[in-house]
Amino acid sequence: MADFSAWIGRSRAETESIDARLVRWLAATLERPDWMDAQAGQTLPAGWHWMLFAPVAAQSGLGRDGHPARTGDFLPPTTQPRRMWAGSRLVWHQPFRVGDQVTRTTTIRKAEEKAGRSGSMVFVTLAHRLEAGGRLIADEEQDLVYRGDAAPEEVAALARLAERARSGEATPEKTGRFHQAVTPDPVMLFRYSAATFNGHRIHYDRDYASTVEGYPGLVVHGPLIASLLLGFAETVVAPGATLTQFDFRAKRPTFDITPFALHADAPDASGEFALWSTNNVGEVAVEARARIRL
Repeated sequence: MADFSAWIGRSRAETESIDARLVRWLAATLERPDWMDAQAGQTLPAGWHWMLFAPVAAQSGLGRDGHPARTGDFLPPTTQPRRMWAGSRLVWHQPFRVGDQVTRTTTIRKAEEKAGRSGSMVFVTLAHRLEAGGRLIADEEQDLVYRGDAAPEEVAALARLAERARSGEATPEKTGRFHQAVTPDPVMLFRYSAATFNGHRIHYDRDYASTVEGYPGLVVHGPLIASLLLGFAETVVAPGATLTQFDFRAKRPTFDITPFALHADAPDASGEFALWSTNNVGEVAVEARARIRL
């Protein structure tokens, strides 16, 4: 197992602006017509700050998957070829606003390699502190997982999942009080990738996704599903409420081959509630928990 202890505690700061044009792009992609004419000063919907701070590298500096090659300049130089945003834990202290100049200070909190049934994996946890105009806006912990190539057993299991999905076998593992179907397609996934400057080929390059990584379709982004769950919370579960906390964890992939669904329970007396998505065959794919200000 590689020793990444020297990377723990590394920190860097970046500053970017919440551009109204990017907000409109996200609004179009996420079916939020109320944000199609975003103007400076408006409060940003929850989770839309993920459009900021994408890693930027020249074409010559990209790895096979479309992400910047991992050279160890900040993140550990992992060798596992597959990368996954496995989840986040968010606390909002104040809202982001369109036009804000946001500074994100990132510290590597954890970096370790572990042996699993499918080979070695590297787990990296990043702590983000987001500020604008001298105000603390949000704190976020982000989990990244690096994995080896898919084993034949994993590819075969995903192929069976695709067969079940295409045959219409999609009974939800559990159904929330609120639920809503989502029909992903390549254009939706490409536009979300473009708005967030995400070059990961599993989201738009079907040939790469299938022949190199063994997936039965394009992979729906974890943060895209999380953003849809947040929008579901803001517009359906608790319209007009302010979200103060949100945690999500990706359990299984979801593909563009058939619709998937968003689910949520009603908020309890403290303002907390569970949200989740079910994948193409109805299995829980993303688990989340949110809190609103009462």
